[in-house]
Amino acid sequence: MNKKEKALFAVNALKKEYPEALCSLEADDPFRLLVATRLSAQCTDARVNLVTPALFAEFGTPESMAAAGVERVEELIRSCGFYRMKARDLIAMAQMLVAQYGGIVPDSIEALTALPGIGRKTANLICGDVYGQPGVVVADTHLIRITNLLGLVQTKDPYKVELALRELLPGDESNDFCHRCVLHGRAVCIARRPQCAGCCLQSVCDYAGHTA
Repeated sequence: MNKKEKALFAVNALKKEYPEALCSLEADDPFRLLVATRLSAQCTDARVNLVTPALFAEFGTPESMAAAGVERVEELIRSCGFYRMKARDLIAMAQMLVAQYGGIVPDSIEALTALPGIGRKTANLICGDVYGQPGVVVADTHLIRITNLLGLVQTKDPYKVELALRELLPGDESNDFCHRCVLHGRAVCIARRPQCAGCCLQSVCDYAGHTA
């Protein structure tokens, strides 16, 4: 079985195991998803979901965030970690969205990564989840770990993982595959103690074959 065949097997196995490939961040429009994803850097999605209701109650649009005082945003997001840098990025990002895009979140990797604080992880998430474009969201250590264990990639560099998976995954499945890898990493392929015996990917996994 070559890498492309293995990738397709993994796509189908994880789809059966986790039919709903949902992003765990709770956001009901593109701007709020953009904000939530920025807050999730070095912070759990669960923590972000606790913080964003109060944040969005005051600054839930690009226009309101663009006019926000940095101290108030810092206060609202303090528990997310790195709150000073994140607050500055959120306000600057909103100001750029208002000034250059009329408050509309753009739909290309290039435009999104030009926004303050936005990297390829977030850009791929927005392009995939919001605009339905093929995306490879290397947003989580679970995806990097699982694809390395499977033997699909041999690198921990997020950009190299993204490029490799773009070549291997069907475009219409890539974004959901990334979400499912996160779910699988939390439930089964747990760091330091992967549950290989009960894993739906065991038959195609290099690591499981080696340990067996």
